Amino acid sequence: MPNGVKIVHRRTSSPVAYIGVMVGAGTRDEKPEENGMAHYIEHCVFKGTAHHSARQIIHAIEGVGGEINAYTTKEETTFYAAILCEHVQLTLHLIAEMILQPTFKKEETDKERMVILDEIESYNDSPSELIYDDFESLVFSGHPLAQPILGTKKTLKHISSKPDYPLRWMEANYRPERMVVFCQGDIKPEKIFRLAEKEFGGMKMKGERGEVKGNPGIPDSGELTRAYKKHTHQVHAMVGGRAYPIGHENQLGMFLLNNILGGGSLNSRLNLSLREAKGLVYTVESTYTPLSDTGYWCVYWACDPEDYSLSFGLVRKELDKLMETPLSEAALRHALVQLRGQLAISAQNQENSALAMAKSVLYRGYAPEWPETMVRIEQTSVKQLQEIAQDIFEAQKTFILTYE
Repeated sequence: MPNGVKIVHRRTSSPVAYIGVMVGAGTRDEKPEENGMAHYIEHCVFKGTAHHSARQIIHAIEGVGGEINAYTTKEETTFYAAILCEHVQLTLHLIAEMILQPTFKKEETDKERMVILDEIESYNDSPSELIYDDFESLVFSGHPLAQPILGTKKTLKHISSKPDYPLRWMEANYRPERMVVFCQGDIKPEKIFRLAEKEFGGMKMKGERGEVKGNPGIPDSGELTRAYKKHTHQVHAMVGGRAYPIGHENQLGMFLLNNILGGGSLNSRLNLSLREAKGLVYTVESTYTPLSDTGYWCVYWACDPEDYSLSFGLVRKELDKLMETPLSEAALRHALVQLRGQLAISAQNQENSALAMAKSVLYRGYAPEWPETMVRIEQTSVKQLQEIAQDIFEAQKTFILTYE
């Protein structure tokens, strides 16, 4: 739209629509004293608008069998619903109200603050989840990306003290040029475009996106190793480092390489080495997370304390193998066949498909279908994969985090 709001719709044959708004505002936009603000807002806009109470919002969507949801990441806040196509107009109107006309009544937000505090405590009780936050804190030390999404007890008390505080933050960060209205379902595109223009066309553009978020550059960290005493039954461990951002020429190659290493399948190299061959772990997985101007990769596992040294050595061995020994052409073909099947199955999940489409449009301005993405991945050579491994997996660049 003229004000910068992007609209994307993928028409499918499904009678169920996934419709929502993705905003390019998250944890990295927060000052240290307001850490947790994006997530706090995500919760509190459900608690009432200028025209509807929390109960009315929930009843309007779930009373017709729909499901409304939201989530916050380091870079985005997303509000969306799954609903029968006949109810998309009301659904988008309510989501727009939540984003554009929240009230932040103190009696309601105080209750929600307690909910978030419980969420923080629950998170602290789950080392397999908490370790990802602590690892990001290590990898991006000195940068807003190092901050936890949920914030802390201290910052939550601060940001919830006045209703106008989150409203000012939304005004500064919920900018039309950072917003994508998205929909997927059996609806004519013209209808979605018309509804989006009606709800968001009145927003005024506040500037170009330009430099991502205006954050400072990510400093080099002098600390590569960090250990916490958690008194857990097992050692929880994570190794990894920085990687390519969204849109980088090596992003898809890194995605394929991560899938080979430990991307969730039972025949990944890490699973075969640590679990199937040695029985050292129940879970071992690798993750690659590209962000708008950077990214990171990591390997997570948990094991008995006496097995930590051996398991760490096996992880390092697999990383070194990818650096030193190129895949055979047969192994590459097998990896591509596997990934093609995984992408095809993932594309059948309408929710994941709609959210991935919105994120792609937010950062890149378009959303390729999975076969187009697969064609680009298939252009990756054995030599390119080895070069990516040598660039990313080098031991001297690797961060190590443990819970003991």
